[in-house]
Amino acid sequence: MSERLQPGDTAPAFSLPDADGKQVSLADHAGRKVIVYFYPAALTPGCTKQACDFTDNLHVLADAGYDVIGVSPDKPEKLAKFREKEDLRVTLVGDPDKTVLEAYGAFGEKKLYGKAVTGVIRSTVIVDEQGKVEHALYNVKATGHVAKLLKDLQISAA
Repeated sequence: MSERLQPGDTAPAFSLPDADGKQVSLADHAGRKVIVYFYPAALTPGCTKQACDFTDNLHVLADAGYDVIGVSPDKPEKLAKFREKEDLRVTLVGDPDKTVLEAYGAFGEKKLYGKAVTGVIRSTVIVDEQGKVEHALYNVKATGHVAKLLKDLQISAA
């Protein structure tokens, strides 16, 4: 079971391929706040809802100084399909070997329909401009998560 991050921890550095196979790293966003969210699989109902919510609120988050990166164990080809099918504008990166998911505490044992399974734990980590963890949220719900995030971060949707 991977360790969960706590506020004040240094966010683990990463560089992962996006939907176009281009490397995206946390360091690329230095000086900005970054919402790194972890989801189980592209093209599934809950993950689609969450990615669409982030896309719908991208301008509001960007205006408040936040960049958004979605991380899943999917390969870039699947991410590209997901982006095209759902018209997503959020940056999606793939972590097929799950090293980043584990580093962020977003992979491990979870409950699925009452059974304990090992997999991606739907999580959101907010990293500040200095690369420190500001908030680490685990076992978040796909539906309503972005609205709750906006409320918790005191960002008003225009």
